[in-house]
Formats: sequence, structure tokens, C-alpha cells
Amino acid sequence: MAGAEKRVIVTGAASGIGAACVRAALDKGWRVCAVDINQPTAEGIPADALPRLICAQADVTDSAACASAVDAAVRAFGGLDGLIHMAAVHSTGTWRDLDAAEMDRTLGVNVTGSFLMAQACARAMEACGGGAIVLASSGSMNVSGVGGHGRGGPAYVASKAAIVGLTRALARSFAPIRVRVNAVSPGATRTAMTADYSEDALVKVGERTLVGRIGEAREIASVACFLVSDESSYVIGDIVAVNGGGSFGL
Repeated sequence: MAGAEKRVIVTGAASGIGAACVRAALDKGWRVCAVDINQPTAEGIPADALPRLICAQADVTDSAACASAVDAAVRAFGGLDGLIHMAAVHSTGTWRDLDAAEMDRTLGVNVTGSFLMAQACARAMEACGGGAIVLASSGSMNVSGVGGHGRGGPAYVASKAAIVGLTRALARSFAPIRVRVNAVSPGATRTAMTADYSEDALVKVGERTLVGRIGEAREIASVACFLVSDESSYVIGDIVAVNGGGSFGL
């Protein structure tokens, strides 16, 4: 469909980057189904955008819940063109503290949840003639966080590294049904996940980028929306770093 008519699902929509993606998509004139394990609300959404927004509650580790959220979007919008999947959990456990339960939970939400939501959306998009899916990796897989003090540890890093392989596998798998799959890989971003950082830690993380600061959720959201839009029609199976030049490792 035309860019102004995109029908998209945004997960992790109740806060952080997911909430920023909801706002960015609505600003583009898209119709949005905001999905989160906590019931999303329309708080802060401009009145003129409310008719284009619906909210749904879903646990992305439950395939039936994913299918139900997709069905709600399709019923409301008449189809589905895009998924921006930001739903995730954080894990700060170090190698000494991490246990099997936390590892399984982190991988279950961040990896299995990504697959289940993408699978449900791809089925709906196939019926519409195609679409675009954006998953969420993380720059933590490059800097290899060790956990502690609010920072991602081995479970979180492993889960976000797995998204790279999942993105590439799904890009190839969904190509025959004209569904593009890409991922964003945010650097440190001002969200609830960095709320435990001290001001000194935030400064130091920002100094490792070329722009000298951490990112804002809206900056990640704008790239995610680009990857759903028709302007990115020749971008498939890619992992787009959005980290202010943090890949240079200053």
C-alpha cells in the first residue's frame, strides 16, 4: 500500500523504543496496532491520530496470543503491511549470577518471541501480497556486555546476537511471499533499560560514539519506520546499526 496507508503492528509499544515507534508511525499517517504484555494506552497520542490507533495486550512467547493480536489488527485495518517488533526483556546477570531460568526466559522472550510474532505477521502479510518486518538486535553484541549495573549480560547479548541469524533466515524464508525482513541494532539509548545507569556511565557510553552522546528512542524509531516504508524496498536481510558511530569503538 502507499506509505500514508501502511497498516502496522508495533510490539513493546507501552514504553521506550516501542512507544516511540508507535508515535513515529502515527506521524506518518499509518494505522497502528500497539501491542505489549502490559496493556498499551493512548496516553500522549494526539487526538487526530487516535482513530488510526488500536491497542492489544499479548505475550509474544505465546503463539496463540501473537495470532490473536495479528487478527485484531487485520480486523480493524483490513490487512497488515508491517511489523516493528521491539518487545524484549533485559538481563543484567553476570556469568557468576546467571542461571538456566534467566537464560531460558531471556531467550524465550527475545528470540522465540521474535520468531512467533514474525511468523504470525508473515501469514497475514502473505494474504495481502507482501509486507515488511523489522526485528531488534542490539549493539551490545558487538561490545560484549558482561552485565551488572543495568548493563546487558551474557543472556541478553546472546539473545540479541541470535536476532542477526533469525533476521537473515527469515529474510530468505519470507522472500517468496514478498515479505522483507530487516533489523535495527540500536546502541545505548535513553530508555528504561538505561535508567539504572549513573550519569557518569551515561557520559562514558556517549563518549564512545562519534556524536558524543547516547541515542534517543525517536532516532531508533525513525530508522525502524524507514525499514517498513516503501523507500527501503531494496533493503532485505540487513542489520542496520543505529548507534551514533559507536561501531568505531572510540
